[in-house]
Amino acid sequence: MAILKIARMGHPVLWRRAQEVEDPGAPEIRKLVADMIETLEDAEGVGLAAPQVYVPRRVIIFHVPAERLSEAEGPRAPEPEGIQILINPVVETGTGEMELGWEGCLSIPGMRGLVPRFATVGYRGLNLEGGTVERTASGFHARVVQHECDHLDGILYPMRMTDLSLLGFDEEFERHGLAVEAGEEAEPKAAREVAL
Repeated sequence: MAILKIARMGHPVLWRRAQEVEDPGAPEIRKLVADMIETLEDAEGVGLAAPQVYVPRRVIIFHVPAERLSEAEGPRAPEPEGIQILINPVVETGTGEMELGWEGCLSIPGMRGLVPRFATVGYRGLNLEGGTVERTASGFHARVVQHECDHLDGILYPMRMTDLSLLGFDEEFERHGLAVEAGEEAEPKAAREVAL
């Protein structure tokens, strides 16, 4: 396994639609996923798409941190545990309201912005054995899946923002007492965010 270099905003690999994976169990895909997992852990992120490591394939990995599981209200399906791997993922049309939430990105280091996302989405894809994975996600889980799948279509989170005055450097938010908590919609308060 290897820690891979992460592409930053401006590199053409992040602007293009990634190609479908024909054989999810192929050795090169298994190696890519193993390297992506090591890279994600090293970067202390919660999600990573193959184009972010210069590979234009439809592969994402993510995990939902335990401290983020309490975000969704009401009854829901159990959250997936550990690192999730999705090959050729598809996000179904979201349902319910759009929610604003703060997002960061490993490809846009040191910044964050307030991004509208569907509160609940259905998604499906394949695992490394070629089996179908199908889930409904809400809260932070839904936000992470939408963010990572956007990478596969050449979309970075600032392209989803409706108010670019709410895009800024973490350092400046903190310096001026405007540090933001992921998921907060109103006045920013405490500093803590994870890059997707």
